[in-house]
Amino acid sequence: MEIEEGEEQTLKTYAKEPPKIHRLDESVVNRIAAGEVIQRPVSAVKELVENSLDASSTSVNVVVKDGGLKLIQVSDDGHGIRYEDMPILCERHTTSKLSVFEDLQTIKSMGFRGEALASMTYVSHVTVTTITKGQLHGYRVSYRDGVMEHEPKPCAAVKGTQIMIENLFYNMTARRKTLQNSADDYAKIVDLICRFAVHHINVSFSCRKHGAARADVHTVATSSRLDAIRSIYGVSVARDLMEVTASDNDPSSSVFKMHGYISNSNYNAKKMTMVLFINDRLVDCTSLKRAIEVVYAATLPKASKPFIYMSIVLPSEHVDVNVHPTKREVSLLNQESIIERIQTAVESNLRNSNSTRAFHTQVFSWFSLYLIVDCLDCLILCSYLLVGSKSQKVPVNKMVRTDSMDPVGRMHAYLQDKPFSQHERKSGLTTIRSAVRQRRNPRETADLTSVQELLSEIDCKCHSGLLDIVKHSIYVGMADNVLALLQHSTCLYLVNVVNLSKELMYQQVLRRFAHFNAIQLSDPAPLSELIMIALKEEDMESHDENDDLKQKIAEMNVELLKQKAEMLEEYFCIHIDQQGNLSRLPVILDQYTPNMDHVPEFALSLGNDVDWEDEKNCFQAISAALGNFYALHPPLLPNPSGEGMQFYKKSKQPKNSEQNINDSNDLEDNSVIEDELDHELISEAETAWAQREWSIQHVLFPSMRLFLKPPKSMATNGTFVQVLSHLLPQIRDSLNSLSPILFPLLNTGQ
Repeated sequence: MEIEEGEEQTLKTYAKEPPKIHRLDESVVNRIAAGEVIQRPVSAVKELVENSLDASSTSVNVVVKDGGLKLIQVSDDGHGIRYEDMPILCERHTTSKLSVFEDLQTIKSMGFRGEALASMTYVSHVTVTTITKGQLHGYRVSYRDGVMEHEPKPCAAVKGTQIMIENLFYNMTARRKTLQNSADDYAKIVDLICRFAVHHINVSFSCRKHGAARADVHTVATSSRLDAIRSIYGVSVARDLMEVTASDNDPSSSVFKMHGYISNSNYNAKKMTMVLFINDRLVDCTSLKRAIEVVYAATLPKASKPFIYMSIVLPSEHVDVNVHPTKREVSLLNQESIIERIQTAVESNLRNSNSTRAFHTQVFSWFSLYLIVDCLDCLILCSYLLVGSKSQKVPVNKMVRTDSMDPVGRMHAYLQDKPFSQHERKSGLTTIRSAVRQRRNPRETADLTSVQELLSEIDCKCHSGLLDIVKHSIYVGMADNVLALLQHSTCLYLVNVVNLSKELMYQQVLRRFAHFNAIQLSDPAPLSELIMIALKEEDMESHDENDDLKQKIAEMNVELLKQKAEMLEEYFCIHIDQQGNLSRLPVILDQYTPNMDHVPEFALSLGNDVDWEDEKNCFQAISAALGNFYALHPPLLPNPSGEGMQFYKKSKQPKNSEQNINDSNDLEDNSVIEDELDHELISEAETAWAQREWSIQHVLFPSMRLFLKPPKSMATNGTFVQVLSHLLPQIRDSLNSLSPILFPLLNTGQ
């Protein structure tokens, strides 16, 4: 009987012996375990911070570089590590938290497995510096693969322990490549520290990037949890929170106590925030989270995602902490019963809060009047003098302050000089308003985490009171070259146009990120010449004439910008060709072109002020540079009205100029017979100032109402200044009747 070739191969396959089982090398086992415990940089930070809290620390400081891949440094002021324990500190399953398995039933510390530090040594370089109470000096030692690389070296140290993790996942190529976006990991670390700070209010926390002068999280010990939430998540969050409690002392069902804060019906957010601690452990509980989401969806159908903070205390024997390698989850006895009681308590509090809604209103003082600038003295004085007299009747359509949607009745109606014809003004206004309406729903920005974070920061820093003023204000006119008058409700405000436009442009750059239209320059501008102009202007006061040094700086900046040209073109529509010429700029506001006199300053700012190594800082700096460039700065030529006219006077010499020139050797240049005005230059200046004022009224303020989210800093840095807190009807009528006289005077500086 013959066996065919295919059947023979099959017989050989079945005849093959099973593979031999062997023990893995210890280093392989340790590295596999390390990958489960330290999943990403935030896992290492969590383990180290929990160790610091177990060490009875009152201060925990975290420093991170490149999202934790290059450096994680956690310093505390705890009890430290004994010298004799340092040799086995980073070995697997070495711990001071428990001795026998039964200790897990009463464990109260956050760490107990003895795997965290060991795991870090298998995937990074670990250095420990520590000092205990009573020691004259501390010790520093490095670890790798669970063992000391050298004997502990004496060193200067402050109270507590500092653990430094460097080059995380240096030997796990695949893991490291998946964690290249440092912004994502740093945001997770910041969020983690914020959660610890909310719960452990007796401990101060800080978290910052390596090299940064300012911490992104900085809290101090406090006695109030609501104060902790307020300092971390903001006043707007803490304002809309209400206290919630639940408990059950029946051993047959469940024994627990819950205390927390939940958002009420006035809270508005796009993402749910849930901070949950069980027996002082930061954990996740998907079942509880879903149960609370169901309550909010049922009670407030149109409500946004809630903010939840909860601390649940259970008997230690009712909690199984040995469930997850990273201790992220725990198993509870009678979990369904506990969730049901918490859900009932949340629903009860939420229904009670939904019966009333809070609306923030403006409170006015009837006779409070603040004198802010000298140019308003006459306006305010005349208004008060005319309060008792019979006010002059003025038609509604001629009043200065009317409905914000009504274009007539503006201060421009009383100005004699009109830089544009009536047809041009109407057609231009129609075009701009049409374009602004089309921008109500700007296209989505590029899906980059750094850009989304910058936009989120704008939302978080927004001042709700100023936002209401911005959206419902009425433009009155320009008080001087920088300040404009706005009316909101019955209040009068002075606003800094430069600061306002700079912030608006910055925010619009981020919103239109990678979706710009282009402004094509008629002639490409050499960047080297632009930067040289800016450098010479900077050194004009110091009289520095080292042109060779300036030329080298300009060349270095041009080469740098040429290397970054592709990114600038793709994300910001800034086109720089291979010869180093600037030929294209982005459109930030439709129907608005920036003042090209500021191009040299912008080119120098791109070369000098941008951190090209950090993605978020890079985009922020470029957006800020564009915002400053596109802002509505006063023109370089002085305003011809008022004292600015002195600039345009030119000297006229006598006819026998030769004789006067000879005489001037003995006399100073006092041979001027009469002054004449440079009418050509005056005409150019008047056009520039009129164009700027028209852009302020018809471009800046309509766009501001739609897009601007004013930051809180504008309430204190002089961008918004309240002039009149309440306009009585008599005062308002007086102001309206005086507007044809007073506002032109204010504009001319008289």
